[in-house]
Amino acid sequence: MKNLKLHILAITTIGILAFGCKDATQEKDSENKKVEPKTEIQEADKSISLELADPENIKTRVSAILLNPTSNSNVSGEIEFTEKIGQVLMVAKFKGLKPGTHAIHLHETADCSSKDGKSSGGHWNPTNEPHGKWGDSKGYHKGDIGNFEVNEDGTATVRFETSEWCIDCDDMEKNIIGRAVVVHQGGDDFTSQPSGDAGTRVGCAEITNYQIK
Repeated sequence: MKNLKLHILAITTIGILAFGCKDATQEKDSENKKVEPKTEIQEADKSISLELADPENIKTRVSAILLNPTSNSNVSGEIEFTEKIGQVLMVAKFKGLKPGTHAIHLHETADCSSKDGKSSGGHWNPTNEPHGKWGDSKGYHKGDIGNFEVNEDGTATVRFETSEWCIDCDDMEKNIIGRAVVVHQGGDDFTSQPSGDAGTRVGCAEITNYQIK
């Protein structure tokens, strides 16, 4: 009987020692496998990489066109539209204009075939708003770019940037392909309907092509 008790005691002691060793091993493994906390920079990098992975966010669309004279003017120029990450930038360089204030608009049709430029139609206005200054709370056309000043030598540079345009996208309220750029003899008064009483169309350019970089 005494031997049986000693045997049971020995087995119990071995079990306790084995369990204790197992716990110590698990604790050591846990220390060796510490998980580093994510930093704000890591989270931000992940967010940025996901955004840039979207092909629509990294395409650059470019449309370069020439301004042709209308109404017996001597106007010429180059206009470039660049779209990147949802923003379209227009950079236009003109020469041959009379010094002073001139209006520039997008018109509804890429057709500059008529001598007076009227084949390009009226202002591009896909949302049926009244004519006005860009950003006016009372309304404005998607083609209401506005006025610019011409130097004494007849030259001018116009820069205009907006997220309300796109180059060959599926949104017909934003897509500028198929429109025309029209430069007027005078300035836009931003009140006369439907086009601001800017006078004769002295230059016209068709937006009909683009390339992706």
